[in-house]
Amino acid sequence: QVQLVESGGGLVQTGGSLRLSCVASGIIFRIINMGWYRQAPGKQRELVATITSGGATNYADSVKGRFTISRDNAKNTVYLQMNNLKFEDTAVYSCNANLVAPFKKDYWGQGTQVTVSS
Repeated sequence: QVQLVESGGGLVQTGGSLRLSCVASGIIFRIINMGWYRQAPGKQRELVATITSGGATNYADSVKGRFTISRDNAKNTVYLQMNNLKFEDTAVYSCNANLVAPFKKDYWGQGTQVTVSS
């Protein structure tokens, strides 16, 4: 049974920073792509950032220059470093992994709350 568990969310003031982590556990043959998504109250879930197995990254325009996605393949972990946080970043952040276990499939974590206040 594959599980993705996020951590690192919390309450931070505008301009502050947080680092989110997501660990994939279980019998996993290979992790391909990983990413972070977020959903704010009353809004649809949106893509924040993705990273391939080779390290190529992609970001939503709203977070470029402020967020950095990275991964540690040996630990089956993906990170999201969030700097210069804004009120608009408030949302539940969830990680996603496309992996082989033993079939290629998308898995989701339950999410971690990020709240930005002034």
